Amino acid sequence: MNHRTATPATATPATTTRPRPWNARLSPPTAPDRPRTSASWHRLRRATAHHGPVLLMYGTLKLIGFGAFMYLLHSTGDYQKKNPRFGGGARPWDVLATWDGWWYRQIAEHGYHPALVPVPGATGMITLEGNSAAFFPLYPALMRAVSELTGLGSYGAGLLVSIVASFVAALGIYAVAERFGGRGAGLAAAGLWAVWPGSGVEWAVYSDSLYVALAVWACRAVMSRRWLTAGLLTCAAGLNRPTAAALIAAVAVAALLALHRREDGVRRLLAAMLLAPLGLLAYLGWVGHRMGDYGGYFRLQSGAWAHEWDFGRQTLDVLTSVPVGRSDYLFSWPFADMIGVGVVLLALALLPLLFRIRPPAVLTVHTVLTLVLVLGSQQIFGNVSRYLLPLFPLFIPPALALRRLGPVHRFALLATAALASGSYAGYALFELGVP
Repeated sequence: MNHRTATPATATPATTTRPRPWNARLSPPTAPDRPRTSASWHRLRRATAHHGPVLLMYGTLKLIGFGAFMYLLHSTGDYQKKNPRFGGGARPWDVLATWDGWWYRQIAEHGYHPALVPVPGATGMITLEGNSAAFFPLYPALMRAVSELTGLGSYGAGLLVSIVASFVAALGIYAVAERFGGRGAGLAAAGLWAVWPGSGVEWAVYSDSLYVALAVWACRAVMSRRWLTAGLLTCAAGLNRPTAAALIAAVAVAALLALHRREDGVRRLLAAMLLAPLGLLAYLGWVGHRMGDYGGYFRLQSGAWAHEWDFGRQTLDVLTSVPVGRSDYLFSWPFADMIGVGVVLLALALLPLLFRIRPPAVLTVHTVLTLVLVLGSQQIFGNVSRYLLPLFPLFIPPALALRRLGPVHRFALLATAALASGSYAGYALFELGVP
């Protein structure tokens, strides 16, 4: 027979206070009779207080850099002498939709027509005509949807998608860095996202901001053990850029480690691993089917853009040529290439500092494989600064150092970098190179 001991009404039951896990969700205490609108308003105020400074930090720094970029374009006027497809236009901001932006607008307006069309009589490196199938579909699909919903043209819709995605990415970068160094590190990391080399494409008709937003939140979902969310976000990233292969591998490795440690349900882990590669494989398969060649995407990249895996030979050539003033290597754009060399050296310097803080496997694998995929490929080397934008885990070590500064000094340092970024992250890419 079980006996229960009554507790006097005045007695306080013993409780054990446990520390809140870093990934636990906070819910504001609400009385049973509190109106729902009041509780919702309270949650909104808390979210604004928490995320508002992040968005303000990133947005202010981007506006400084963007303003410097537009000033440089206007003061030189070189854009007026260039083809509207290749860094030109009637107004400075038209430059933001040139180069790859021109292709994305064509896809948003006219769709895809995958084909491998030989250049008549071509015998050199470029043997195929450029085709829109080289550009992944998620970003132009969102451009088209936003255009139809808002009435904006493809330019305005593309810019809106990129800007919104850049803020979403800033919040994700903050959330990841906060895990390691608290609020100060998170704010610093979001600020670094605004001024990093290559950040000039964050507010342009380019898919980079969208990809980083998907990648950082996929990694954050893995860190929070939300496996289905991570799988779905990675699947979407695979519909946006081919370097999602690094993210797919990172999610798979993290899931396998969790499976080995028996941390989470087997079904959720397997579902994440199965979902993650579907976007990338689906697009490559569709393009190959339409071309009648299941390696068609890679043939197009190689034959139309000379972009192919070369085990790092071209990267090594550039790294050994630029420091000694040589420019006789493939696709030479001296100023943009010098910035690219600096970015590669910076990434290699920060990598051991990242390892030192022992990040989760998903961040480590994503960072290392992204570096390998980018540096191991033959390409226009000046693009490296934007191809390496997804290396957001490398923001963590400098963010940990910057958190030691007071808010005013930290912002002053980042604002100076933002002012300079108008040149090294914007003008150098769009006007002195080929982004």
